Amino acid sequence: MGIRYDTDVVAWANEQMAILRAGKLNQLDIENIAEEIEVVGKSEKRELASRIAVLLAYLLKWEFLPSCCGSSW
Repeated sequence: MGIRYDTDVVAWANEQMAILRAGKLNQLDIENIAEEIEVVGKSEKRELASRIAVLLAYLLKWEFLPSCCGSSW
């Protein structure tokens, strides 16, 4: 393999993308690809939970504190 995952993640990702698109599956850095997919999945899950919490807070304010919800809402 060329670029090391722990040296330059962006360059590594671009290299892995090129290897994958070239169909050279035996050259892929499988362990680090799996790690990146896991990290992205966890990040997406946290983002969704955060957005749901904000939405619920707005809905609760709208329901129980209608005076705070002006026309800008």
